[in-house]
Amino acid sequence: MPLQEFPAMMKLRRPPQAVLIDLAGVLHTGDLALPGAVDALKRLRRSGLPLRFLTNTTRSPSATVIAKLRRMGFDLHPGEVQTAVLATRRLVAMRGLKPHYLVHPDIAGEIGPSNPNPDCVVLGDAGAYFSYAALNTVFRLLMQGLPLLAMARNRYFMEEDGLSLDMGAYVAGLEYSTGTQAEIVGKPARPFFETALADLGVAAEDAVLIGDDLADDIGGAQEAGIPGILVRTGKFRPEDERHATIRPDRVVDDFAAAVAALSV
Repeated sequence: MPLQEFPAMMKLRRPPQAVLIDLAGVLHTGDLALPGAVDALKRLRRSGLPLRFLTNTTRSPSATVIAKLRRMGFDLHPGEVQTAVLATRRLVAMRGLKPHYLVHPDIAGEIGPSNPNPDCVVLGDAGAYFSYAALNTVFRLLMQGLPLLAMARNRYFMEEDGLSLDMGAYVAGLEYSTGTQAEIVGKPARPFFETALADLGVAAEDAVLIGDDLADDIGGAQEAGIPGILVRTGKFRPEDERHATIRPDRVVDDFAAAVAALSV
């Protein structure tokens, strides 16, 4: 039986004027490039289309992310990678905020130090550093009325040994315990996608996003007016193809198939 492909729900240009690409689960899993992904990116490069790589990864600074992908054979450039960490730093600066940060130590140099007299809390994926003491400090600040900014609220991600819990569980727990609603900065927040479009100088309907996360990649992109192609790699689950409300513009096996579908 042939694999299902959803009919387009938005008009997919052939080819589009720009391509937005998720990283983990689309190009790679952990330290391993997914089969065919390196060659597919080379093919996409030859088309001349402008690219943006969008990632909610908040454990590693952007330079580390780029170096890791280059070691796998991917041709990425610093100006093409938009991370939730950099988006958060930009938002904090724009609003003149003085955050208390609960983030992974590896991004401390990129995001900056906590303020001793904070006016907000900023949460990233602290991984093993989500200790009770660290979370309780955040809890107490939120109970004092400070707003909560979360770099992302992803549920899980794919590592080489299987699915792993992501920071969304901690965001939800803090919201539940404090009655606070977090403002999400990375995907699926509409401004995150709109920033990429503005940098590229293209309209939403003239771009396309390739991702493995039905809600944060595809749903977020479509909310911003961007068609979305879902790949059956990374955090993709079979039930994603039967979701009641989010319908990808196309579902394909992997990144190589997504590039082929663009007819570039």
